[in-house]
Amino acid sequence: MQISFHGAARVVTGSKHLITLDNGKQILLDCGLFQGMGKETVHLNSVFGFEPAKVDVMVLSHAHIDHCGLVPKLVKEGFKGKIWCTSATADLAKILMRDSARIQESDIKYLNKHRAKENRELLEPLYVEEDAIAAAEQFSILEYGESSEILDGVSLLFTDAGHLLGSAAVNLTIQENGKTTKLTFSGDIGRYRDAILRSPASFQADDYVVMESTYGDKLHKPIPPNSTELLDWINHTCIEKKGKLVIPSFSVGRTQELLYQLNRYELNGKLPDLKYFVDSPLSITATEIIKAHPECFNAEVEAILRKDPDVFKFKGLTYTRTVEESMAINEVQGPCVIISSSGMAEAGRIKHHIVHNIDDKRNTILLVGYCDPRSLGGRLKAGDKEVRIFGKPFDVYAEVGSIESMSAHGDYQDLLHWLSSQTPSSVKKVFLVHGDYDTQQVFAEKLKAAGYNSVEIPEQHSVWPL
Repeated sequence: MQISFHGAARVVTGSKHLITLDNGKQILLDCGLFQGMGKETVHLNSVFGFEPAKVDVMVLSHAHIDHCGLVPKLVKEGFKGKIWCTSATADLAKILMRDSARIQESDIKYLNKHRAKENRELLEPLYVEEDAIAAAEQFSILEYGESSEILDGVSLLFTDAGHLLGSAAVNLTIQENGKTTKLTFSGDIGRYRDAILRSPASFQADDYVVMESTYGDKLHKPIPPNSTELLDWINHTCIEKKGKLVIPSFSVGRTQELLYQLNRYELNGKLPDLKYFVDSPLSITATEIIKAHPECFNAEVEAILRKDPDVFKFKGLTYTRTVEESMAINEVQGPCVIISSSGMAEAGRIKHHIVHNIDDKRNTILLVGYCDPRSLGGRLKAGDKEVRIFGKPFDVYAEVGSIESMSAHGDYQDLLHWLSSQTPSSVKKVFLVHGDYDTQQVFAEKLKAAGYNSVEIPEQHSVWPL
């Protein structure tokens, strides 16, 4: 058999890895959208590097859009098999895929209006909402710890990855030509001692490991139980500077972590009396789904739930769904906190909020997660004094801050901890994916120092025998 890498290969987004068995059957691990990669993004999302109609079955590690965002295009282009995932992943992926379709349709409509005036060729979205709805019909549920035969001779087991509600490491046992091969794909690995979710689980002894490496060269700051980093930014911006705090945030996972932390401040009597907006219909729906899956929460959240029935709600919080409500936020006078997607500030309503607040030094744009260096969030984080938004240049007068400790991706200690259930000498090969190439090279050396003698960093569309 062989494995080929068609996304998240020496980059962080676009997760897609294809296993081809000797009998020609194909198993696709994830089918994610490339994000924040500048002019390359459109081309990368247009070409799979394999034929969707030839894929027999797909396994989805979790619902983040860089892992599930091209599933509707996969189905649209001929994939007819089952898509295996946990129930929480299915619930979240359904809304994320539909939201991605709506954003694409909206952005294309906006761009085409200007392209038509310039007599330029009009663009088409990768897929539309109907494609996302059709793709969701192919989901098949498998919960943590259960095992199922997904193809003749191929069994699947999910273990908790601790990264996002429902996120899973994909454990495959493949019987072929009288030989048993075990392979685990990490998906994205969360942090031990996460604020809301359980820690990543140990997994079976393997021949091959396909492993994310987003923060393979970094150690995150510890997250104290009573961290005030977010509170400090609120006080600095809204109380001291009398400005607005604008937070680009991924709708699923990061937004709920922010709300949970703000709820904790209120419970401790520290939350400033301000207006707090979550301006993302997707975030609202995702929060309701997350509330419906308390089985994924850690012991600390379970304890708080016994005295506070809603850990994502607090005084001053307003959710906005409609475009009109979103636009009205920009008319609010005085300090407030605006949380809106997307986390890299590449799409959605957050771009409009940045446009309206970037020219005032009283305001702060606070980045709370990974941003590709080519994304708008990445350029702001790098300190660019001018950025382009909707094709127009904007001078950056607002303060730009970041909270590094809120990452949902494990650092290199977390990654090594997750891998520690293996005997290094027994693992034939570790493939590093989902990471910037420089970071992956550093992490590869850490793995070799830990006894993993064969570590590879595959290129886009490269093919490897197993």
